[in-house]
Amino acid sequence: MPSLPAAASGTFLLGGDLGVARIGFGAMRITGQGIWGEPPDRDKAKAVLRRAVELGVTLIDTADAYGPEVSERLIAEALFPYPPGLVIATKGGLTRSGPGSWERNGKPAHLVAACEASLKRLRLPHIDVYQLHAVDPAVPFLDSLGALVRLKEQGKVRHIGLSNVSVEQLEQARKLVTIVSVQNRYSLSDRSAEAVLDACTHAGIGFLPWYPLAAGALNQPGGPLDTMAQRHHATPGQVALAWLLRRSPVMLPIPGTSSIAHLQENVAAAALTLSEEEFQTLARG
Repeated sequence: MPSLPAAASGTFLLGGDLGVARIGFGAMRITGQGIWGEPPDRDKAKAVLRRAVELGVTLIDTADAYGPEVSERLIAEALFPYPPGLVIATKGGLTRSGPGSWERNGKPAHLVAACEASLKRLRLPHIDVYQLHAVDPAVPFLDSLGALVRLKEQGKVRHIGLSNVSVEQLEQARKLVTIVSVQNRYSLSDRSAEAVLDACTHAGIGFLPWYPLAAGALNQPGGPLDTMAQRHHATPGQVALAWLLRRSPVMLPIPGTSSIAHLQENVAAAALTLSEEEFQTLARG
């Protein structure tokens, strides 16, 4: 295994100029229960972030809604000044009223204020990848997107990404501005975003699957995932991540955790290679 285990996943160029290891870290679960408030142990949460970087992770995904604000603050406290090559992607467009509660707000004024607040919390002169967290049905999509375009023109955002979008919305957005990433739910057990992934693969757009470790019925004792895990002396989660990495060259899994041990296990999946037969067996479900 290389000295930087994440490097075994290969490299992807976000926007053609940001090279990141294909296995990243999702910083949602370093907050409190229900993705609300402070974590039980702030020092442990910051240690997880530092260990991710030590393992060669160069893409950390977060959002102003995680905590809210807590995840971004912890990232800055743990990692600033940031090491060269570290890409921090954050999102705006969801607000919180309590644990487990997520409300959409795609109003341009809100998105501008959210981005500027994220810049301050993250202590950044600009955000490498700023993503619309979700389309707000109460606001015209192009109005929301237009706010991000203006932030990019002002130099506050380097690249624009989308989250929780359809193929039609992606294509609509691409007519207005270059989209470098899409973050939709996708895993072995939930492939409802298959068409979006295919569109991203065709266009060379990074695809960040959220909830990537879900395996559903495949993860039964004696099932195909369990069998392959034993064969590779790995965990079912590692096999699931290896399957994602093989599924498309634009796939950028960002598994999240509040545990250093689990983080190291996830990153080690970068070195796991599935055969074509194994890949197809899992693909068939």
